[in-house]
Amino acid sequence: MKLGKVVGTVVSTQKDVKIKSLRLYVVRDLSVELKENPTFVVAADTVGAGVGEVVLYASGSSARQTMTTEGRPIDASIMAIVDQIDMGGELRYDKFSEDS
Repeated sequence: MKLGKVVGTVVSTQKDVKIKSLRLYVVRDLSVELKENPTFVVAADTVGAGVGEVVLYASGSSARQTMTTEGRPIDASIMAIVDQIDMGGELRYDKFSEDS
């Protein structure tokens, strides 16, 4: 899994029938320091994430290992919404803090 931030939505009026029910987001990769990397993916949301949230996502065949994405033509999926990141006893990110 990778760390990312939901930075936008993808709207598509014409989709393959296997992905019609899925919400698609633009997810920008994050470093462990929570700095945005220049790379991004379009990921199917399986957990109810929203724009601005820090998430964990999987790509490749791992993206199709959720109940929502199994058997669907998905290359990336959001699998978790991050509440906190603690590294070495230091709280690096807290979703509910006004500083994050």
